[in-house]
Amino acid sequence: MADSVPVRCPTCRRENAFTPPTFPCACGAPLTMPVLRGGIPVEILHRTWQSSWVEVRCDTCGRLDEWPAPESGCVCGTVVRVPVVPAPTPPPPNPPAPGSPASAPPAGPHRRPPVLRPAFRPVTIRTAGDCVTAAAQYLKWLGFTDIARVPERTASGVDLRGTGVVAQVDPTTRATKLREVECLWLNALNDSAVAVCFSLAGYSRDARSRADELHLPLFVMDLTGTPQPVNDPADELIRDGAGQ
Repeated sequence: MADSVPVRCPTCRRENAFTPPTFPCACGAPLTMPVLRGGIPVEILHRTWQSSWVEVRCDTCGRLDEWPAPESGCVCGTVVRVPVVPAPTPPPPNPPAPGSPASAPPAGPHRRPPVLRPAFRPVTIRTAGDCVTAAAQYLKWLGFTDIARVPERTASGVDLRGTGVVAQVDPTTRATKLREVECLWLNALNDSAVAVCFSLAGYSRDARSRADELHLPLFVMDLTGTPQPVNDPADELIRDGAGQ
């Protein structure tokens, strides 16, 4: 459990002990909100969607994601937003020297340009069913237009099907395991389809490693309902869409 920090109420000046919340990162590591010691808490008078989230970088994998902003309540009735340490900006990469292999144009056929599509409209996640709905909408956004829910989930763990794609959606609070990734891949292999996995709590280390070997796209869901890519195959699927 994270160590508690003192938070002074701006209304009654009472000092309250506050324990920063911990969330599971997409890499599987626990991520504790880095509360800024000595920071000035701000009383919440009006809530907005944008102010309810904060960017925090995972110390384990370096991933920068948005997380629910930590809040603390006082016995006087005041609710404050507790400031966090700003996420450090990584240094820009050094440009390759002229004439070096890195600066030369890629050999062989050119890669296809990324697919242009409108901004994704997320589905806020409140229930397990919302997770499946958000994943279905995301696959349609990627170009799989005839996505449908599987009426009854089979042992293969397939929740969504479409032409050329099968998907699993894990709405539980535990990391998705290796067996689930492998079962999904085998099911897609039988259907000659692309397998895509969505998880609310991220993936175990061996599941991620196996997905990379199988070139299976992994996405993690956040509470806004916007899937985030976890591995290179997921990035490629976003870039190329259903036509990859």
